[in-house]
Amino acid sequence: MSDIIRLEPNPTNPCFGCGGDNAAGMKLTFEQDNVNRRIVGRFVLGRRYQGGGGFAHGGIIALLLDEAMGKVCRFRDVRAVTAELSVEYLKPVAVDQEIVVEGRESEMQGRNLFLAGEIRNGNGEVLARGKGRFVVISAK
Repeated sequence: MSDIIRLEPNPTNPCFGCGGDNAAGMKLTFEQDNVNRRIVGRFVLGRRYQGGGGFAHGGIIALLLDEAMGKVCRFRDVRAVTAELSVEYLKPVAVDQEIVVEGRESEMQGRNLFLAGEIRNGNGEVLARGKGRFVVISAK
């Protein structure tokens, strides 16, 4: 297996965040870092996803963290759904500058997969943090 795998939007998936079969969707692309067991995405969101003042809408920030964390399930080869998601909004996320979104595993207890995520700017400053509990619903 390659150290880095590019995760393109699946053309048959209607998911708003990462699917390719949603005309209004974001069509997010991530990289799966198999060495560090991280999911990483680099994006310039654009004005379409702003709340106000040139900054990303809080719901979009939550979506980015949820998407990155959800893709971490690939390392365990399972399908899981978000059961709980919390977001710490630390600094505004500009829609016209590149951001880095990262997801990783914290721990697994039974069917509960605890994940964490961060959004950073180009200087490496953490703009938002997320924690999620995902429940495994099936093996892939």
